[in-house]
Amino acid sequence: MRTGQDGWPPLPYAAWQDSCATLQLWTQIVGKIRLALAPPLNHWWHVPLYLTARGLTTSPMPYGSHILQIDFDFIGHRLLIDVSDGRREAMALGPCPVAEFYAEVMGRLRALGFEPRIWPMPVEIADPIRFDEDRVHAAYDGAAVNRFWQALVKIDSVLKAFRGEFLGKASPVHFFWGSFDLAVTRFSGRPAPPPPHHKLIPDAVNREAYSHEVSSAGFWPGNGGFEEAAFYSYAYPQQPEFADAAVAAPGYYHRDLGEFILPYDAVRRADAPSRMLLDFLRQTYAAAADLGHWERAALERRGS
Repeated sequence: MRTGQDGWPPLPYAAWQDSCATLQLWTQIVGKIRLALAPPLNHWWHVPLYLTARGLTTSPMPYGSHILQIDFDFIGHRLLIDVSDGRREAMALGPCPVAEFYAEVMGRLRALGFEPRIWPMPVEIADPIRFDEDRVHAAYDGAAVNRFWQALVKIDSVLKAFRGEFLGKASPVHFFWGSFDLAVTRFSGRPAPPPPHHKLIPDAVNREAYSHEVSSAGFWPGNGGFEEAAFYSYAYPQQPEFADAAVAAPGYYHRDLGEFILPYDAVRRADAPSRMLLDFLRQTYAAAADLGHWERAALERRGS
């Protein structure tokens, strides 16, 4: 399969969907530890993971007089638990049922003197199985997981460049373990009406996430029923004309999802993948901002 000129890896979802499902659940376990320990921030910004030069991290989390950090290393395929006093626990990442992964992570935390209490139930997925009972999800294809991380490396750089063009309130570029996507969000600065009910997300969670008007974009690897790695962009609240906004092909508006989609494989195969993605982000944001009557002159960096 051809790789784009700047090395974007192939990421066919069907080839690694079992590993993707397992990895999502593992990141939810680690992410819920961050949720339990990190001080609350607006829009749930205290719960995502962040990209590193080797994988994903919780970033530092306070616990008593110490700082705790948990990292996924997708080069050496290890999970690292580091404490600010120099102690470290490390465990290999390989095929392993979610229940065993959960037990080992929590056991290693207890050995270090940490006992965060988390709800052992996956979120934002259909038909969830408790972490401590899940022996269904156990796949781990290290090569595929590494390719996924390599894709995130490319995407993270573009999303950060896009975020830098905005002077208004914007989220970090962060990895949400619930929906398993790398995302960045811009805000108009105005409150939004309460969002509609979502069958997989509690209303209280959605109300905090969408308390203000947003234009949000990101990437998911194909999980959640879409079954294709893709970039997305949406607005909340969405104006009726948003679906008909002019966005260059191969970007398009997906009527069932209610958001714009740009297939990852089209970007990967492009002569200038980063440019294609940045154009998609800019065009879909402009549609959301113009139709929503955002004060763009005050919110955007001049020359962007």
